[in-house]
Amino acid sequence: MTSNAELHQRRQRAVPRGVTNSLAVYAERAANAEIWDVEGRRYIDFASGISVLNTGHVHPKVRAAIAQQLDKLTHTCFQVTPYESYVALAESLNALAPGATPKKTIFLTTGAEAVENALKIARFHTKRSGVIAFSGGFHGRTLACISLTGKVQPYKTGFGPMLPEIYHLPFPMPYHGITVEDSLDSLEQLFKADVDPQRVAAIIIEPVLGEGGFYAAPAELLRRLRSVCDSHGIVLIADEIQSGFGRTGRMFAIEHAGIEPDLITVAKSVAGGVPLSAVIGKADIMDSPGPGGLGGTFAGSPLGCAAGLAVLEVMREEQLLQRAQEIGRFMSSRLKGLQVRFPCVGEVRNLGAMVALELVRNGRADAPDAELTKVLVQAAGRAGLVILSCGVYSNVIRFLAPLTISDALLKEGCNLFEQALEEVAGSGARAKAV
Repeated sequence: MTSNAELHQRRQRAVPRGVTNSLAVYAERAANAEIWDVEGRRYIDFASGISVLNTGHVHPKVRAAIAQQLDKLTHTCFQVTPYESYVALAESLNALAPGATPKKTIFLTTGAEAVENALKIARFHTKRSGVIAFSGGFHGRTLACISLTGKVQPYKTGFGPMLPEIYHLPFPMPYHGITVEDSLDSLEQLFKADVDPQRVAAIIIEPVLGEGGFYAAPAELLRRLRSVCDSHGIVLIADEIQSGFGRTGRMFAIEHAGIEPDLITVAKSVAGGVPLSAVIGKADIMDSPGPGGLGGTFAGSPLGCAAGLAVLEVMREEQLLQRAQEIGRFMSSRLKGLQVRFPCVGEVRNLGAMVALELVRNGRADAPDAELTKVLVQAAGRAGLVILSCGVYSNVIRFLAPLTISDALLKEGCNLFEQALEEVAGSGARAKAV
């Protein structure tokens, strides 16, 4: 039998160190919210492949759609000989996007590719080049996307000059004393000191920071940004790559604020594990680039589009928007109960099933505990639970259980997390762990 240790040795010889692994556990198979490794050990999955599997691992409807498509064709390139599934999925997303303005959608392959294309479209539409993003935001790993990303380590260090004319504002984080007014004051100062708003093509924001720590953008901020963009002819881009497709209890997280963005980038859970991303936007903006200005050889693959249509069907039939709210309420309640027992649990926050726990020293927000966070991820893995860390200070545990998870597995996973936390942060354990 191949072991995790043997595979990890091979991985270290064959794969660059820049590609890291949360756990040295090699997946063999999976179903819904469970994974089995090559040694036959079972894990409850509270990571969902970084929010890719809102409909769970190998959902029967998604699997059937992919299998049916495999019997027909796998690739022609939409720009050469198009196919109906691309059009049908675009029609569905256009109808689901917030706001009454007519929409159009282009499909791509990765989240970074969606962000890159959103920037291209915004720049072409406005004939401007500046872009405003937020500290703590994560938008992908290409050079343009890391320029937008608001965290230096490990995303920017050593990769040379960033894209010019990128500006960052502080993202509201009440737990760390950063308010909506702080963000808006910084925007006003930016327009006074650094860039004419008439030079700005777009403002891009995650309605809920993903890698940045699962802080939700207050509705007031998003509404004010909408007003600023309207006043200056700036394109407002909502990066919904991690927060979209039902994760927060709405199809798109920005719906909580009741505003209509100009462009929305989506990926991750769009196709239930098949690589697919998209830019959904107001039709007049999306139509700005001329023929040939947008596209990609594998963009909007037949397999991805077929899977995407199945995902939407599953979301409707299984009422996953409602399920996300139920999961969020249950998990946040369980995790808040841990604050009484563990001073290291600084804050628990959630928007729907996008749930986070921030780890600090002695209950102090200004003392993030990145080391404990790292140790806790490994302890959870040993207990049979897959979790992820994130955050500007690398001290946040994020929970992304599939929205299709059963109540029994959800409770079991929470029990395993509590067991792991007790191991590394319980009485007398903290010093041993670090």
